[in-house]
Amino acid sequence: MDLGIKGKLALVTGASKGIGKAVCLALAEEGVRVAMVARSKESLEVFIDKKGKEHISLVYDLSKEDAPSRMIKDLTERAGYPDIVINNVGGNLGITDPLCSIEDWRRSYRFNFEIAVEINHLILPYMQKNKWGRIVHMSSIAALENQGSPTYCAMKAALNAYIRSVGRYVSSSGISMSAVMPGAVLTEGGYWDIARKERPDHVKKYLEERMAIKRFGSLDEISRITVFLCSQYAGFIAGSAFLVDGGQGRCFQND
Repeated sequence: MDLGIKGKLALVTGASKGIGKAVCLALAEEGVRVAMVARSKESLEVFIDKKGKEHISLVYDLSKEDAPSRMIKDLTERAGYPDIVINNVGGNLGITDPLCSIEDWRRSYRFNFEIAVEINHLILPYMQKNKWGRIVHMSSIAALENQGSPTYCAMKAALNAYIRSVGRYVSSSGISMSAVMPGAVLTEGGYWDIARKERPDHVKKYLEERMAIKRFGSLDEISRITVFLCSQYAGFIAGSAFLVDGGQGRCFQND
């Protein structure tokens, strides 16, 4: 199936590992030029060495105050504005205390919400002028229910609300803004990968009691739906969030 995005330029944040890396690989398979952002230069260079010099590495810590604007300036000078944006940066930052400090809340806000909004604000005027664009955010099942720390759940919920409202606003310009909400996904070196080695009984119990599908999700299962949302066929999607969780969640409402 030709997704109609060959030759387009995609920006992917958090691109060095896990879901971000998988999305980069899937986009490259569709003939998309990929601009990858991460803090690790080595992992990005390995990707370019394997997939071709048309791809671009951008080494930035996007949590820094002016990093998104510097990154976009760097990208546009080297390759122009992206047609596709995958806002993948996010995580709980090890913050688990429900009564954590306000500073921890601010760090979570910056990492899980503000970076994506800042990048979008820098790129949306170009997409509106071009009358075409795809922006996909990596949200989480935690946006809908208590599946993680309070700071993480709250920021992903805020992200979904932003996507729903702003996605509707920009849709008339040919821009499709959406979100993917993964459940428990197995990634090399990730939480569940470590847990199945160190706490196999816990993992077995979790899969039996929490996952209707009785297994973890794969990176391919998340990356493929993400890339579809970047395609020409996603034009009627305006601010929707798609739950991809193997039946992990218990909620009834989904955008």
